[in-house]
Formats: sequence, structure tokens, C-alpha cells
Amino acid sequence: MSMDWLLATLMVMTALMAAALGSTGIVLVERHLRKTPVSLFTEATTGAVFLFDGEVLIDSTPSARALISTNQTRGTPLVKLKSFLSSHFADLDEQLLRLPHEGALTLASTSGPGQPLLLMAELRGGLTKLVLIDPEQDDHVTGHDAMSQRALVEELDLLRTTMAKAPILIWREAGNGDVTWANAAYLLRAGDVLGPSQDLTWPLTRLFERTAIAQGSSGQRQKLVLFGGKTHWYDLISSGEGETRLVFALPADAAVQAELALRDFMQTLTKTFAHLHVGLAIFDQQRQLQLFNPALLDLTGLPVDFLSMRPSLLSVLDAMRDRNMVPEPKDYRDWRRQLVDMEKAAASGLYEETWSLPGGQTYRVVGRPHPNGALALMIEDISGEMLRTRRYRADLELGQSVIDELSEAIAVFSPAGQLVMSNAAYAGLWGNDPLATLGDANLRNQCADWRKLCAPSTIWADLEDYALNTADRAMWRAEARLLDGRLFDCRFAPLAGGFTLTAFQLRDANATPKSLISDEADRRTA
Repeated sequence: MSMDWLLATLMVMTALMAAALGSTGIVLVERHLRKTPVSLFTEATTGAVFLFDGEVLIDSTPSARALISTNQTRGTPLVKLKSFLSSHFADLDEQLLRLPHEGALTLASTSGPGQPLLLMAELRGGLTKLVLIDPEQDDHVTGHDAMSQRALVEELDLLRTTMAKAPILIWREAGNGDVTWANAAYLLRAGDVLGPSQDLTWPLTRLFERTAIAQGSSGQRQKLVLFGGKTHWYDLISSGEGETRLVFALPADAAVQAELALRDFMQTLTKTFAHLHVGLAIFDQQRQLQLFNPALLDLTGLPVDFLSMRPSLLSVLDAMRDRNMVPEPKDYRDWRRQLVDMEKAAASGLYEETWSLPGGQTYRVVGRPHPNGALALMIEDISGEMLRTRRYRADLELGQSVIDELSEAIAVFSPAGQLVMSNAAYAGLWGNDPLATLGDANLRNQCADWRKLCAPSTIWADLEDYALNTADRAMWRAEARLLDGRLFDCRFAPLAGGFTLTAFQLRDANATPKSLISDEADRRTA
């Protein structure tokens, strides 16, 4: 009986201990699960893993961080990653736009040596997980990041291809000037210099002088003579790296030819300007004199050493004023203000003025704007032209005074029928001076006025036909009567150049008509 109780007691104690151990195990497992959070990286995934929240990188594997750090593109980690992936995966952005609808994507690269890269994209819980896998990666080699190594190798291949296909000459020099490395363009040009019977040696053949390059001169231009005498020009740009120096030679043949063409064009312009009778002064954007011709010296009296110092526009005008070569102002300050206004007007293409100088000369001054804010000032001596104009006007006034003294009313019409001249007797006879009005005085409207003031006659229609027919014309006479009963003689004659003279003379009451006198003289002659 005692043995049964002892056995029962042992069984109960064993059950209690098993229950206690089970409870303890459950508690420990729950605590372990609570301490280990669920992560996207707990899955057994090889390759470089990136976790993005939108465009923000929130987590990544060491190989992924190494891949981003080797990329030299500026921007966020997502920008750097896309710059690397875009060269391997075609239409990367368009493919990733499918991710919100499909949830997961797997892409294979379309370029690059070896097996293609794999890109697995997954959208989970609002986060984007990108996994980049290189099938050639050896997972058994510790401390070796194949993905970063592959990126570096691809970048190195790209740089080598770029340097080999670069159209400019690139080379590296040692401290003593030896060419220790050169790209394909440099080697090809070196072969052109040596000729077909010579071979390249080591160190490589130097093509350009080293003095300016060693001094760090940038943008230096040098000439290279090829085998056979052909010449090429290059602009050299160097960059020092310790004792070595990296040099770039940019082709400058087009620039040299353009400069030569510009120099020839400037020489042609200079020779042309030198033979002009118009004084020319060109000022730059800061209104400093840049170009002038000999005629400017003759017209302004300014010394050549003064103009060679490239004075300003105001200084040139001040010097001209000191030599009485500008109109003398009453107020110097106002004159200076007018100079500034002249500069502004010339810059907008509005300045043109005639200067009457104290010495009796007359200058026409024209200011014209040029590209890039430059200003051209042209000075022309028009004293002879003004003198001829004054004489012409004086002759016209004298001729007008002479015909005004005639008692015969005179009017002259052009071949087109325009009234070009009339005298005071004409205005007195017909009661108006057509030259004093702003109207268009011509033969047609003058004949209309004459018809209104005269008795009906065919004279005026015959006169219109006579004036229009300028070939084989002869003078003819007629008589007409005003509405007040007065008679007057008409005389119409051709003038040089197709002009027509019309003359009217009132007849005295006791005078014999000129037409009758002419008829009587003709009868006596017969």
C-alpha cells in the first residue's frame, strides 16, 4: 500500500515538472520572437538588396551600399542606382511603373559581357524592395563583392572605350617631359608626323613644345607640321597632377581660319575706311574709341596720338569743342546734357543733325547703333553741298523775282501736268496764288478754274491735249474773255524737258488784238 502511494507521488511530481518545463519553453520562445522583428532581409536572398520608401533609401545590404558609393553620379541614392541600372536594363522607368499593378517584377539585363544581371522588384507594405543579382557571383569567396567589382570593371571598360574614340589628342607627361601615355588620336597624329618610314618609340614622340605646358598655361595655341608640310593648329589645355601632367589638344583649324578671314576682312575695311571722305569713329559698348579713319583727323583736327589712346565719346566731343569743331553752346552744362542725349539717340538709331560751325563749315553728323551695343559716329563735310543749295535757292528766288515783275500772267506746268511756277500777275488775274496753298495744283484743276471765270471756249480742252502731247509741239496763241467782259490774249509754248508755258495778257480797250496784228503781218508777207 505504501509502495502505491510512493509511486503515485512520483508520477504527480514528474507531471508537474514536465508542465513547468513546457511553460518555461513557451515563454522563452515567445520572448525570442518578440526580440527578433520581422524584416525584409530575413529571407535568404543573395545579391545587392535596396529598400526604398518612395525615393528615400531606408535600408540596404553592404554590397548595395558599395555599389552606390562607386557611382560618381550626383544625386540621391535612387538617382545613382537608376543611372547604373539604365545602362543594363532597357526602359527601366517604364518597367517599374508596372510594379504598383503587378506587385513584383523580374527583369534581365540586355547588355554587358557574361551572364545577364537579374533585377527583382517587389512592392510590400508600401516599401519597394529591389534585389540585384549577378549569376556569376561566387558566394563561397568571403570578403569579395562581385557586384561592385563588376560595376568598376564596366566603368573601366567604358572609360577605355571613350578615351580610345575621343577625337581630341590626350596624353600624360612625366616630370621630365616624357610622354608616358597617349590615346589613339595622339598615336595616329604621331604617325602622321613621323611619316611612313619611321616607327613609334618609347617614350612616345613629343608633338608639341613643352615650355608653356610645363608652366601650366591654359588655352595655348600651337602649330603642328605633319610629314609632307601640312599644318594643323591645336589649343592646349593642361592639368597638373603631382609631378605628372595631363594635357588635352583641341583642334583649332576652324578657329584659326576664321581669325585669318576676320583679319583679312578688317584689313579690307581699314583700307576702305582710309579712302572715305566721311570721318568715321566706332565706339565700343563702354563708349571707348576703337576704330577711326584718316578723314576723321582732317575733319576734326584731333591729333592721332590722342585718338590712339582710345578716349571716350565725351572726351572726343570735348576735344572737338576746344578746337571749335562743334556748334558753340550758350550753356556748357546744357551742352554736356545734349551730348548725353545725342549718345542715347545714336544708340537707338535716331540721331542725325547738321552742325553749323563757327568757322563757316557745315557738318552732317550721324550716329548709328551697331551690334553688341557699339556706336558708329559719322561726320561729313557738306559745306560745298550747302553752298550749292544756297546758290540754287538764291537763283530760284531771283528767277521768281524776275517773273513777278512781268505784267504777263505766267504759269509753268511739268510733263505730268503739275504746276511748278507762277508769278504775281497770274495770282492777280485769276484771283488766287496756287503755289501759296497746300492743294495739289495741276493743269486739270487750273483749267477747271479758268472755265468758271471765262466765257465758254474750246481753248482749255485744246490746252490739255497740247500739254499731254510733248512731241513736235509749236507755240500757239488764242484769245479769251472773262465773265466781266475783259479780253485777254493767251500764249502757249513748249519748254525744255516737256514743260509747258502758259501766259495770259489783259488787252487794253483801245489796243489791237495781237492775233489780228499777226494775221495782218502774214497777209503783207504773202
